[in-house]
Amino acid sequence: MTEQVPIRRLLAHTKNHRSTMWLATLFSILNKIFDLAPPLLIGAAVDVVVKQEESALSDFGYSDPKEQLIVLSILTVIIWVFESLFEYIYGVLWRNLAQTVQHELRLDAYSHIQNLEMEWFGDQSKGELMSILNDDINQLERFLDKGANEILQVSTTVVIIGAIFLYISPTIALYSICAIPFIVIGSFMFQSRIAPRYTKVRKEVGLLNALLSNNLSGISTIKSFTTEELEIERVRKASQAYREANRDAIKLSAAFVPLIRMAILVGFTGTLLHGGLITLEGKMAIASYSVMIFMMQRLLWPLTRLGETFDLYQRAMVSTTRVLNLLETEIRIEEGTESLDLSQVKGNINFEKVSFSYPERELVVNGFDLDIKPGSTQAIVGPTGSGKTTLIRLLLRFHVPNSGSIFLDGTEISKINLKDLRSSISLVTQTITLFPGTVLQNIAYGNKEYSKSQIINAAKVAEIHDFVESLPDGYSTQIGEGGHKLSGGQRQRISIARAVLKDAPILVLDEATSSVDNETEEALQKSLDFISKNRTTIVIAHRLSTIRHSDSIIVLDCGKVVEAGNHDELIANKSNYYRLWNVQTGVRD
Repeated sequence: MTEQVPIRRLLAHTKNHRSTMWLATLFSILNKIFDLAPPLLIGAAVDVVVKQEESALSDFGYSDPKEQLIVLSILTVIIWVFESLFEYIYGVLWRNLAQTVQHELRLDAYSHIQNLEMEWFGDQSKGELMSILNDDINQLERFLDKGANEILQVSTTVVIIGAIFLYISPTIALYSICAIPFIVIGSFMFQSRIAPRYTKVRKEVGLLNALLSNNLSGISTIKSFTTEELEIERVRKASQAYREANRDAIKLSAAFVPLIRMAILVGFTGTLLHGGLITLEGKMAIASYSVMIFMMQRLLWPLTRLGETFDLYQRAMVSTTRVLNLLETEIRIEEGTESLDLSQVKGNINFEKVSFSYPERELVVNGFDLDIKPGSTQAIVGPTGSGKTTLIRLLLRFHVPNSGSIFLDGTEISKINLKDLRSSISLVTQTITLFPGTVLQNIAYGNKEYSKSQIINAAKVAEIHDFVESLPDGYSTQIGEGGHKLSGGQRQRISIARAVLKDAPILVLDEATSSVDNETEEALQKSLDFISKNRTTIVIAHRLSTIRHSDSIIVLDCGKVVEAGNHDELIANKSNYYRLWNVQTGVRD
């Protein structure tokens, strides 16, 4: 992972918006220039009142003091109008830029996450990822909205006021700006010390989000085990850790502003005292002294806000590092280059000496060989952990084998475009994922080209049409987040309808009827028998009754095929499959 400065990495990712940044910067500087003009006008007005016909404005042809005051009034109006105009323009530019960068970074980060391999997700916390996609990107948006402009304006203020003071009195300029280097150096020291604290804050908020997300997802389990008090205590501890991390950061960040004030006090006192003395001695005009006092006040307030601005900046940089580290996470699954014509896919699948293990675990699949004929139904059975679902995940290229190859119609799947490969496979799993929206949207998920009649036909095949029609809004009924308004069997049938509608040449059923009752299972089995015709079907099942008519059945154990044949052959063998069948049918040897 690159260790570049976060701001440089951010600029590299936002190079398409450089013109907007420069324009916003220009108007921010112009606004500050006009904002610093009124003290000069005040000084000129004092000069007019004190010197009258001999004031500096008389050099421009305005000898009458009244005329001079009118000119100053007109200049005041012009300056205030332009200052307000530039403030509006830079406000619109910076805020829109902040929203645009936030929007694009979130989409880029989410898009990148979707392209990462499934193995990567096994090491991640959902709450941590949510924290990056929401909290961290929002921190960056807040800095671009306010902090970036604040730094620009403070810098402009220091430069302009320093130049004016040097012009009026180099000696007093040294008093007024002598504190600036200490403030800048102190700011960098502050950043280096506060950064680890904010990194810890972001880590703790990620852990808290993960806990809350998990608890909300498992609220039914919490209630059924009456562990509400236990979970409240866990949330309390996580929230307390987050609070303590913030307290540690606050101790340092809160001390920064008072220290800046003390540094500014030196400059302000020096200007007030030394400038006043030389003015009393007649070595400096009263108007010049007035300008310096007002200008010093203008310098005072922005610098006192510098601590808050650097605090905002450091929070944003820590968050930016987390977001950009995510964006720069290497995608280990290489994209294939060969395209598939789905209408020409026959569905001939070959596993050749495939071995695979999850990180820091023993081999789940070990030297696996299997030839699935086009249009056939291949069943896979075996005890939990024998590698059944892993084979499907390898076929879909969710994972890459440690060794060996998988072929589809003679082409190694690593050479096939991922989208085409996965489009050729309809997958129905035991773990059902439905999305917030209507029944119709969930059945037609991923493709808007289906007609309603096609969706209804798919629902009929999945034995869900009559139920949907009985709902208050039919196919337009909202099913809630994760389909929580439906039973497990109803959710499963919607997922089956979704696979039917996809009409891919390969159908994979991973415990597809595990969440339905016996009557519905029988109806669904007829439907699955119907839709598996003329396509390659892979069925993973614990209920052996659902696969007894398969063309071929293999029995897995420890990632290897220990038995193969059709149902009758395996029963006649009186081995592993025979024992499993007897257990499920209640027969005792």
